[in-house]
Amino acid sequence: MSESIDQIVSDVSANMKKAIAHLESELTKIRAGKATPQVVDGVYVDYYGNPTPLNQVANVTTPDARTISIQPWERNMLGPIEKAIIASNIGLNPQNDGNFIRLFLPPLTEERRKELVKRVMGEGEQAKIAVRNLRRDSIEQVKKLQKDGLSEDVAKDTEGSIQGITDKYIALVDQHCKDKEKDIMTV
Repeated sequence: MSESIDQIVSDVSANMKKAIAHLESELTKIRAGKATPQVVDGVYVDYYGNPTPLNQVANVTTPDARTISIQPWERNMLGPIEKAIIASNIGLNPQNDGNFIRLFLPPLTEERRKELVKRVMGEGEQAKIAVRNLRRDSIEQVKKLQKDGLSEDVAKDTEGSIQGITDKYIALVDQHCKDKEKDIMTV
């Protein structure tokens, strides 16, 4: 019985780590005024009929702090890459010069910064919801074990440790959001 409890606790911890990793990847896509290749991570290009990640059909670099340069490996991919960037709604207009596509990041206005902070907080809230759902599911598993003969003391201790893990990951989500907000609001 104790190995199944240990398994529940380790599973919930591992799944909450995945929720944090997802939050981190989503936060890197929110641009904070500095150009990074992660800004275009969610862009999928129609590559001969297959949706393919942009970084698998082109070289994505940042020559300076405000520019993202995209050099396709095949010249005929310039058009589809341009269309994919426009359709992805990342808020950047591609500049095509026949060899490269350049994305120029405009300086962020105060209004745009506040918009981005709202988006960060929304992502943080989604991560918290995921963590809380994982907590709920694992506590339900413990209650099922309790019905199958697990002592009430062990069940309460396990629920307490699950709550402790949950609190730790919620605090981690808050910290990531605060750090990203500070990054965005820094002029």
